[in-house]
Amino acid sequence: MKRIMIAIGILTVVAGIIWMGGAWNTMRVNARTADLSKNIKDLFVALQKYKEQVGSYPLGGNTEVVKSLQGNNPKKVFIILGSNIPINDKNELVDPWGTPLRFYFSDTGILVRSAGPNRRFDDSTVMEADDYIRSN
Repeated sequence: MKRIMIAIGILTVVAGIIWMGGAWNTMRVNARTADLSKNIKDLFVALQKYKEQVGSYPLGGNTEVVKSLQGNNPKKVFIILGSNIPINDKNELVDPWGTPLRFYFSDTGILVRSAGPNRRFDDSTVMEADDYIRSN
């Protein structure tokens, strides 16, 4: 009987450690997701200011967007981002997991896409898809 109680105790401790690991990971993902949401809100504000000052949204991909916000645009307007949105060594805006954001512009709006925690851009048919897509 004593061995059974010890085994049950050990299994309980192991299950608790596994549960705590999952809870910790969930907390980290939630914190990074909150950072991403704040960063994207600030990006939308900056890109809207850019459009108001320059007359259109920036052209090109991530690096070109960063350069445009930093004053490399037809009107030499420098737009300050409202938060500390991370920029990697290739001068790209990145999500909290370090993956460059993707931008899609139309005449009336912006769509920003993050690859999410798995750091790969998935299509909607993938079961593990965890991309974040935000539009204004």
